[in-house]
Amino acid sequence: MLEKIGQNATNISYDLAILSSERKNNVLSWIAHYLDKDSRLILEANNLDIQEAFKNKIAKDMLKRLALSPESLLNIANDVRQICGLEDPVGKLIHSRILNSGLHLECRCVPLGVVAIIYESRPNVTINSAVLCFKTGNAVILRGGKEAYYTNKALIKIIHKSLDKEGLSRDAVQAITSTSRDLVGALLKLDRYIDILIPRGGAGLHKLCREQSTIPVITGGIGVCHIYLDEGMDCEQALKIIVNAKAQHPSMCNTVETLLVHQHDANYFLQELSLCMHKMEVSLHGCPRSLPILSQGPAVHIPLKDADLDQEWLSLDLNVMVVDGLDDAIKHIRHYGSHHSDAILTRNTKNANRFVREVDSSAVYVNASTRFTDGGQFGLGAEIAVSTQKLHARGPMGLDALTTYKWIGSGNDLVRI
Repeated sequence: MLEKIGQNATNISYDLAILSSERKNNVLSWIAHYLDKDSRLILEANNLDIQEAFKNKIAKDMLKRLALSPESLLNIANDVRQICGLEDPVGKLIHSRILNSGLHLECRCVPLGVVAIIYESRPNVTINSAVLCFKTGNAVILRGGKEAYYTNKALIKIIHKSLDKEGLSRDAVQAITSTSRDLVGALLKLDRYIDILIPRGGAGLHKLCREQSTIPVITGGIGVCHIYLDEGMDCEQALKIIVNAKAQHPSMCNTVETLLVHQHDANYFLQELSLCMHKMEVSLHGCPRSLPILSQGPAVHIPLKDADLDQEWLSLDLNVMVVDGLDDAIKHIRHYGSHHSDAILTRNTKNANRFVREVDSSAVYVNASTRFTDGGQFGLGAEIAVSTQKLHARGPMGLDALTTYKWIGSGNDLVRI
């Protein structure tokens, strides 16, 4: 079965690579249309998955990622419309020059070819992945988690109806519907047909793909994100940012997991933090220097374990550490960070510049929430993943990240001398 899926994807990828932007956008418009028109059917399918999730007692954060609402479904449809309005990168001229030999050399964007995506409970990944890959002329193979079985089935039906409307093969977007884990292992070896593999899920899935895949893998999305509160930062403004970064949507990978506080401001600030986080029902995991201060406040406070510092909580939990200063903060982030998103809150320009230069993450912020690391927020329409590696893409991956380039040389009967 997988062999046939791979063959079909490769065959259609050649047609997709030369498909006009108009036809691609027509398909995207139909997808957005059907997301609105068939919303009741999608939500009914999602409810079946939710019922199964409750029976299987899946984790609370996974349940949040799984659940759809009329509002979230409308947001997904609007994301598709936004992507539809973005410039098609395929064929875009990167640079051009004439060499001393007389050869006219161009570099242009081209599709990657066939993209495979393995993901867990988020049904929005089904739409985002299909739309971003299709817009960039890539065939895509989707393998969603069993938690979203019925929802993904309904969404794939919408995508296929949209392809039918434009007279295009359904092989452009194929889904592996079997929930067998054995198929994942086999998919990782399908390098004859698949050009790039993108896992979207927990650390275990990323580790499996890195270790077993014979296909180039783009890893990321594991967000052990930090905020460093520098000496002299305004308490009220800092709390506003920290609350947003932790509590707005705690199950997302761009949520802050560890707060580092300069020792000079710790006593006053941590008491205010406890008051604030108590209202947001956030539990504070305090280091030996912060716990005595946190214990004076109303928020739940827990002794911090070393293992917690590697933890992507994805919940209303926040590690709190007191550090001597910027040097200690940078050292800590280098050791425990996941190269996702890290921020400094400061009024010191010199310290801000040092933080930006010396923290090696895909997104670094000054006086802003880590929650901005998102394809939509970055103006990319949506994202297929957040890459924390350096090749070939980094940070939120939009349309451009799903292309590579081709050198084109033109001459007047030229030969190399």
